[in-house]
Amino acid sequence: MLQIDNLVKRYGNQNAVNGISLSVPAGSFVGVIGRSGAGKSTLLRMINRLEDPTSGSIKMDLTSVSDLTGAPLREWRRQCAMVFQQFNLVGRLDVLTNVLMGRLTTVPTWRSLLQLWSDEDKVRALAALERFDMAEFAAKRCDQLSGGQQQRVAICRALIQEPKIILADEPIASLDPRNTKAVMDALKTINQDYGITVLCNLHSLDIAREYCDRLVGLTAGEVVFDGAPAQLTEPFVRQLYGVEASQVSDTDMASVEMLVHA
Repeated sequence: MLQIDNLVKRYGNQNAVNGISLSVPAGSFVGVIGRSGAGKSTLLRMINRLEDPTSGSIKMDLTSVSDLTGAPLREWRRQCAMVFQQFNLVGRLDVLTNVLMGRLTTVPTWRSLLQLWSDEDKVRALAALERFDMAEFAAKRCDQLSGGQQQRVAICRALIQEPKIILADEPIASLDPRNTKAVMDALKTINQDYGITVLCNLHSLDIAREYCDRLVGLTAGEVVFDGAPAQLTEPFVRQLYGVEASQVSDTDMASVEMLVHA
């Protein structure tokens, strides 16, 4: 169980996250939705501790995540893997090496610098690539892959960390529909087949409704909706986006932002 209580992140005089409280049971697939600037990315970055909360608490079972430092914090980041919008891969390195970077917290630094990965780790990385139809690209440089292929490599890297939770921050924002489906299918497979909790920031309501078991809607850093996708009614959509649900579903997010600010 991931427990978030009255979480606040303040930048200057403004709260990016303003008193969020959530309970996330193990094995959930939670979509975090809302307009740009609603606090979605800040929330995920605080859970992973890439950002420190101003106040409030984050707990995983009996562990106070918000108080961790040093080696325990590094161990938490292994258990709580991040998948970023911009992939964060090393383009000049091959796919297999990028996936193996997910094992950095489990091997001595000198071995990782010399790329002296164990046979066990290599098998684990190749198995992850095979699982998501990327094994044939193992020896290819990452900067020669499409965006969707790179995101699947990033997901494989997260998977071999052997995490309890995967936090995906707008993982499909720059992808075409075909690659969007491939990436979201990969995250759903990880959730269903491996039992790993997934928290995924999304703009598209259609995608959120299709893949997520639960939706959390943010506005101005506060939770204004928390429930099953079927419960996300038109009034909640208007509160979240300032437009009708059909407009969020049928246009890309750039168009929605234009509608909101028109």
